[in-house]
Amino acid sequence: MTEAVLDKPKGQNRIGLLLSDYKGAESTLCAGCGHDAITSSIIKACHELGIEPTGVAKLSGIGCSSKTPNYFLNQAHGINAVHGRMSAIATGSSLANRTLTNIGVSGDGDTASIGLGNFLHMVRRNIRMTYIVENNGCYGLTKGQFSATADKGSLKKGGKEINQNEPVDICALAIQMGCRFVARSFSGDTNQVRNLIKAAMNHNGTAVLDIVSPCVTFNNHEGSTKSVTYARLHEDPLHEVDFIPHFDPITVNYDAGTYTKVEMHDGSLITLKKLAHDYDPSDMDRAMALLHEAAGNGHFYTGLIYCRPDSVPFGEQKNIVDVPLATLPESVTRPSRAVFNQLMASFK
Repeated sequence: MTEAVLDKPKGQNRIGLLLSDYKGAESTLCAGCGHDAITSSIIKACHELGIEPTGVAKLSGIGCSSKTPNYFLNQAHGINAVHGRMSAIATGSSLANRTLTNIGVSGDGDTASIGLGNFLHMVRRNIRMTYIVENNGCYGLTKGQFSATADKGSLKKGGKEINQNEPVDICALAIQMGCRFVARSFSGDTNQVRNLIKAAMNHNGTAVLDIVSPCVTFNNHEGSTKSVTYARLHEDPLHEVDFIPHFDPITVNYDAGTYTKVEMHDGSLITLKKLAHDYDPSDMDRAMALLHEAAGNGHFYTGLIYCRPDSVPFGEQKNIVDVPLATLPESVTRPSRAVFNQLMASFK
């Protein structure tokens, strides 16, 4: 008799897991917080990619945004660093075990204020990780003060205080430091966020996603440039984003010149459907000009701003062995007395 072939249960992904297998604890953030929408996009992206949850390292610092890793992938490895130090911890984690998929979730304060130095050094070293910034322009844990990404002229809740300082543009800084995958999105555009996360997780190096995520408690009022209303009125998509995993069959039947494809290091594709913009995400100068243009007209462009697949991550730059350093036995990592003496002599 021929054995019957049973279909996979409905909802299972390519490795046999359900969407529920990628969830975490219940969120304790304010109802309607944009961060929860991003968490949902991360869960769906990992499920659709067929990521093994136990093969993920999720990292964060301090802030409302840095609480969110508790709300997805409860079987993954995880660490909360001290404020602003997630980038440094991620660097060590990535080098210690190159087999893990690294997802970092940070905030505009954790990244662009106290953590700015660590963030820039992580980017220039090209640590292999997906780095998500949940950007609300304020410090939600300490009563809504302006953060470093708050736009000049923004009004604080109550309308009595105006931000007088120039904002830090995380995307522009990342590009200047050599990051080869830089995107910006809005937490309410869940389809775009999900596809950008999927593409970022297939990038061979640092992938920075700056996601405007309104704080419904302290920064969702008239006069805020990080509010839901402002974001919906001023968001200007560069393109529609689709991600085609390398393990799926690819069939394309589009009019010539309508789509731009960017191939990731593993052969998967991110497909950009051009809307009103004739935009090339591989052009660094155009990417920087676009960001300056957006800042000048009060809009924010969303989508893949800059991408170059010819990326060499830090571990490969340093010729680190393929075997994860964290699993090497002491007999390999501890030098003999003769080798130790020779090493010490070299410093004289």
